[in-house]
Amino acid sequence: MNEVLRRQWHDLLCLWAVDPALADRTFEDICKHYAEPVRFYHTLDHIENMLKTVESIGSHARNLNVVKLATWLHDVIYDSRASDNEERSADFAERLCGKFSMPDGRLVASLILKTKTHDAGNDTDAQVLLDADLAILGASEPAYQTYAAKIRQEYAWVPELDYRQGRCQVLQKFLSRSKIFHFLSDLEAPARRNVAAEIARLSA
Repeated sequence: MNEVLRRQWHDLLCLWAVDPALADRTFEDICKHYAEPVRFYHTLDHIENMLKTVESIGSHARNLNVVKLATWLHDVIYDSRASDNEERSADFAERLCGKFSMPDGRLVASLILKTKTHDAGNDTDAQVLLDADLAILGASEPAYQTYAAKIRQEYAWVPELDYRQGRCQVLQKFLSRSKIFHFLSDLEAPARRNVAAEIARLSA
């Protein structure tokens, strides 16, 4: 998988005329972040799945390549004990764009920050990014349960009762929205079923 992703990373950065050697070094660095032992869901698998979804709904984006770069970098910093992962990932992205002499650093960072609240507003680029990030909610029931189990592993340090309460609060916020997705309307019904079923399991 890494070689496919490496090629995709190079192809993306090529559009900004980034030096291939620098692109390769940064790819290795990013891979190290996503392979940290504390991660079970927020890995390169998640990025790969998101990139596929972004591609499938990319016609809605104004700046598709910026959305793709934000996809790559939105979880580059991840610590389930911290509350500033998005801010630190956005900062990482902005500094990286500076290294690449890209003019889009602030745009990439602003998209990453939207993954904190999952509120895209009227920004179609953010809508594409957030739909891709949440697409797992509308996966098949077994795939969703695997996802939920991996999230629990990432929060293994949290006592069971506290986890159940906190996770239910997060999930309830999605259910309370008039719609979860902007462009993945076919996933709306299965996502609501999956989320409601997880809440029921956690509340049992």
